Formats: sequence, structure tokens, C-alpha cells
Amino acid sequence: MSEFDSYRPPSSPRRKRRRQGPRRAGRNQGGHREAPVVPEAEFTSYYGRPIVKPAPWEDDVAVYLFLGGLSAGSALLAAGGQLTGNSILRRNCRYASLAAAGLGTVALIKDLGRPERFLNMLRTFKVTSPMSVGSWILVTFSTGAGLAVVGEVLKLRFMANASGLLAGALAPALAAYTAVLLTNTATPTWFGARDYLPFVFTGSAAMAAGGLAAVMTPIANSRPARNLAMVGVAIELIASEVMERSMDETEAEPLRTGQPGRLMSLSKTLAVVGGATTAVAAFAAKRGWRSARAIAGIGGLSLVASSALNRFGVFRAGMESAKDPRYTVEPQKRRLEERGGGNSITTIS
Repeated sequence: MSEFDSYRPPSSPRRKRRRQGPRRAGRNQGGHREAPVVPEAEFTSYYGRPIVKPAPWEDDVAVYLFLGGLSAGSALLAAGGQLTGNSILRRNCRYASLAAAGLGTVALIKDLGRPERFLNMLRTFKVTSPMSVGSWILVTFSTGAGLAVVGEVLKLRFMANASGLLAGALAPALAAYTAVLLTNTATPTWFGARDYLPFVFTGSAAMAAGGLAAVMTPIANSRPARNLAMVGVAIELIASEVMERSMDETEAEPLRTGQPGRLMSLSKTLAVVGGATTAVAAFAAKRGWRSARAIAGIGGLSLVASSALNRFGVFRAGMESAKDPRYTVEPQKRRLEERGGGNSITTIS
């Protein structure tokens, strides 16, 4: 007798019956009627510790994400102003693009800790690495933006125009690659947003650049900037909604709750307010109202602030999702169930 025999439920006597064939393996071979001694194991994480290592990034990276998009959108507007003969818009956007690119690079190097680390990223070019490709995009873009400003100041038209077109051609890649960089990690919220985050960042960059140009440029010359800003608002809001709906409910939770959720909510509110105000400014400009420039300035500042809050909201939501193992485990369990089951304990990476 064993102390565990008390767990065995009573069994009724069975009549012997003639064997008609080989018994199936694993059936009625002793112990199948025993009650479980220990409860079924449920996997969470090792002592509640994070499963995914959070990215070693500070808010300087979020600043770089915002300024990189602002610089890209400004370069695109500057190229448009160059091709359409809008010299005031071209000049202002070239200055804004270079300033944003320079400050963004400083923020990136500050997060790296030592300037030589940024230079080391340029020692190789690896197509499969978003960090490597992004570093070369940033350097080439910044070179074009810098030479365009030098040509603008020194009246070297050919150098300014050629460099400005180079920066404008690389602007979409600079605006989108930062989203690819985030979603290429194992951070749950960023990974879950991989299909639509590039569209969110691109729309956000467009509305920020258009808003800043509307603040810096006279109302008569800022019509392309206002149009780009309103297109950017539409892209950013639609892409954000589609992105959150396409994500697993647990992966999207940090985007809706806590401090990141408040930042995202305020960003969307400012985007709507800024877009509506910019539309009013366009109407006021057609009517010749003196207040049109002020209205455009208010709308433009709202859009710039909305873009910045969007970057900080996405960045901090990803960092929060890496701290709690629930954001890693629950989406993986649901994906396993959708694929037809499987052992959720042994397949979690």
C-alpha cells in the first residue's frame, strides 16, 4: 500500500471477458482512473520575469523617430517647391529639413552613447538589416539636405537643385524605415503592428512637415503644405485605426491604456483639430481673411504636436509590452490555437 492509494477512486468489479485481439497500447494499463495529484501546469513565465528583453533605448530614440519623419516630409515639400517654382516654400522647407535631420542625428548618437558607434554602423551594408539600411539612408539623405542648404545660401543653383531632388527622393524611405526598424524586433506591440506601422509613420511625417511649413510660410505660398498636411492626417488616422483592429487584442492593449494610451488619444485629437483648422485656413485664404495666417499657424502647430505624441505613444507602448510576459504569452497561445492547437509550453520562444 502506498500513501497515494487514497487518491484512487473506487472501482466496481468487472466481469472477465474473452480477449478478441491485441489490446490497444496506452489503454487500461493501470493508473488511468487515478485522480491527478498535481494541478495542470499553466505557463506564464519564469517567476513572472519578462520573456522578451526590452530594447535598451531611451526617449532620445522617440525624438529621433519624430525628427526623422519631420525632416523627410520637409525635404519632399522642398523638392515639390523646387519643381513648381515656389521659391519661398522651397527655401523654408530646405532649412527645416536640415535642422530636423541634424537634431535627430544628435538624438540618435546621444542614445548610442559614443559618436563612433554611429560611424561603426557605416562599415558594412547589409540589405537584410533595417538598422544598416536605415543608417545609410540617413547619411545619404542628410548629405543631400545639407548640400541643398549650402547651395541655397551660396546661390549655387545646380548643386542646390540636384541635392534637393536627392533628399526628396529618399524622403519616403527615411519616413518609413524607422517603423520597419521597430517592428523587426520581438517587442510584442511593435511586432503586432508590423503590417501598418510604416503607413502610420509616413502619414504622421507628412502632416508634421505640412504643419510646420504652414507656420513658417506666408499663406499665399503654403497651399501645397496645407494639402500635404490634410492628406497626412487622413492617412495617419485611417492607418492607425486599421492597425489597431488588425492586431491581437493583447498586443494592442498598450496603445489604448496607461500613459501610451493617453498619448495616442491626445495625438488623434490634435490631428483632427489640426486638420480641421488647416481646412478652415484654406477657406480663409480664398476669402482673403487677414486671420488666415494665424489660423494656419494654429493648425500647423497642432499637427506637429500630434506627430510628436504619436511617435512617443508608439515607442512607449512597445516598451511597456516588453515588460509584462502576458503580452508575449497570450498572443502566441491564440496564434497556436488558430493554427490548430499545439503545445503552447514547448513552442513559446
